[in-house]
Amino acid sequence: MSQNIRLAAVEDYPEIMKIWESAVKATHNFLAEEDFNYFKEVIPRDYLPNLEVYLITEDHEAKGFASVAEGNLEMLFIHNDTRGKGYGKTLYQFMKEKTGLTKVDVNEQNSQAIGFYEKMGFKKIGRSEKDGSGKDYPLIHMSL
Repeated sequence: MSQNIRLAAVEDYPEIMKIWESAVKATHNFLAEEDFNYFKEVIPRDYLPNLEVYLITEDHEAKGFASVAEGNLEMLFIHNDTRGKGYGKTLYQFMKEKTGLTKVDVNEQNSQAIGFYEKMGFKKIGRSEKDGSGKDYPLIHMSL
């Protein structure tokens, strides 16, 4: 079994969105359906093309993806079928070494993610009532 992390290309977007969908359905049960559909539409259209997205694969099968912008971990999603197997930690450590990231914003209702980042050494430093899209999902700001 060979793990690999590489820069994603446009042809990876359908796979990335499959991972996103499985992860979000497993961890973001607070997300309203119309917001889920909104993000499903805007991520491949408005976000992915403007970010450096890295895919973690094993035997050429994508297991997760992540992206960092300006020192902020913008996304880190692992396919629900492979959660808890170390892909998130491996991908996080790769992104940290590559980008020197120091910050992450996490949905307040996503306690699993908050726990993961606390294990990675992050501390809570603040809170916003709304998410980056102005929607009513409070964010916890975390920093190393």
